[in-house]
Amino acid sequence: MNGEIRDREIRVISETGEMLGVMSPREAMRLAEEADLDLVKISPNAVPPVCKIMDYGKFKFEQAKKEKENRRNQKVVEIKEVQLSMTIDVGDLNVKAKQATKFLGEGNKVKVSIRLRGRQMAHANLGRDVMNNFFEGLKEIAVIEKPINMEGRNIIMILAPKKS
Repeated sequence: MNGEIRDREIRVISETGEMLGVMSPREAMRLAEEADLDLVKISPNAVPPVCKIMDYGKFKFEQAKKEKENRRNQKVVEIKEVQLSMTIDVGDLNVKAKQATKFLGEGNKVKVSIRLRGRQMAHANLGRDVMNNFFEGLKEIAVIEKPINMEGRNIIMILAPKKS
């Protein structure tokens, strides 16, 4: 920026965006001072480097404002968890499915898990059946992001909202 530009010649763009041509940094600096603005190197890797005459303070302010606006519009996706059991009944399964529907509607992912206790470890296939029944009730609004998987004593599946 300004006096820190040490290249032999630079391509200069005016504050209105028109090309002023290739000139020495001293000439470009004089033009910028006449306009009471800064000379900023935009593209240092170009041959010759490209510099623009602009109000640097205003440019930084506008950039910060855009970044703040982008952060505000950014949606943070959370992973919500729904825990089932191998012996869950139809009514309870529907309640859990309704809860998962609410989470998916908000744009969050849902981790569905079943904790196997004692002898249930020998019948993990029944847990997988419960998971499949649970997904059948949600397949209109959800897709399986991570398929049914055993992790220690837990059976886990991750659902994501279906793209419209």
